Amino acid sequence: MNPFPIENLPFGVFCPATGGDPRIGVAFGDGVLDVRAAVGAALFPGSAPTLAAALSAPVLNPLMALGRPAWREARGRIGEILLAGKAPLLPLRGVRMLLPATIGDYTDFYSSREHATNVGIMFRGVENALMPNWRWLPVGYHGRASSIVVSGTGFRRPSGQLCPDETLPPVFGPSRLLDFELEVGFFVGPGNPLGEPIPIERAEEHIFGLVLVNDWSARDIQKWEYQPLGPFLGKSFATSISPWVVPLDALEPFRCAGPVQEPEPLPYLRAPVPGAFDIELGVDLDAAGESGPVTVCRSNFRHLYWSMAQQIAHHTVNGCNLRPGDLLASGTISGPTPDSYGSLLEITWRGTKPIRLPSGAERKFLADGDRITMSGSCARDGLRLGFGEVTGRVLPAGADPAS
Repeated sequence: MNPFPIENLPFGVFCPATGGDPRIGVAFGDGVLDVRAAVGAALFPGSAPTLAAALSAPVLNPLMALGRPAWREARGRIGEILLAGKAPLLPLRGVRMLLPATIGDYTDFYSSREHATNVGIMFRGVENALMPNWRWLPVGYHGRASSIVVSGTGFRRPSGQLCPDETLPPVFGPSRLLDFELEVGFFVGPGNPLGEPIPIERAEEHIFGLVLVNDWSARDIQKWEYQPLGPFLGKSFATSISPWVVPLDALEPFRCAGPVQEPEPLPYLRAPVPGAFDIELGVDLDAAGESGPVTVCRSNFRHLYWSMAQQIAHHTVNGCNLRPGDLLASGTISGPTPDSYGSLLEITWRGTKPIRLPSGAERKFLADGDRITMSGSCARDGLRLGFGEVTGRVLPAGADPAS
């Protein structure tokens, strides 16, 4: 079943295969609606000039800034245009997808209790798996927006300081423990003025749409550097996102309750409606030298302990201002069983339980030439919609990412 039915209509930014400037597109079936061309053909009669201008922009930021009423108007009109066949579609395979927005800031959360527990057990033991604050607030850190890349972009294996033997000084070299992280992110719009928190009751008004995220991680660099201030070079070398932004409204049929939160959150984090969504997620590893990909993880967005609304409310409660195009990501999404763990660190349990590939080879962490593909979809009562994929290949340290 096609992942882009009329109930989905995700937004993205593309360049036609024949050349031309970046422009906004909407995926429908096997095609892409050139939204700028549709505006130019007067297919948005009666729309406010600001909306027409936003839909004609080369990035989604101006549309994100207009807020939910404008998003709904645009999506509704686009649906009418597509159902009426008023605008020709470009073939999906014939366009080059770009980053959907100019990303000013990127925040990565740590919102999966299963993931946080697994990592805590590995490094601190069962008794101290979760830090004392974890059940009280959505833990997060400020990431590097400049190294966010669109699906299909390869990246060099990062180098940095490693300390494989804690009795000896550190060494410098390429990461030996390169990993993926299965995440879902969302784009912010319109955001809030500096000093004015976003109350949780209005948090979802600022969620333009969702994308798949692979927050690549160099575990050995991260382990040596992260104390006391958290991730730095072990994370900032590359983060991959899927090109199509699925509107929050499209996901409404898949809203569900998340995990029970104990203790009860403080009042500013108590949401009036369930904040989880039933989004099935998968990770395939296409290992270098193998004949094809193997599935290494099946998880679900509903496993997240802290919701997107809670993340926004906490992020802004101190007065921090979010801006249109900011990206907030969930952190690794792990489920309750080993086949639902969202990283190789967990799947192989720090390399003690390697993945056995069809050829007999093993993977503890990623090798040069390995490709990771993440996918996401929702299905209920005959309706299925998808996110497409986010994929990326590991290149040797020092290799040209354009190769």
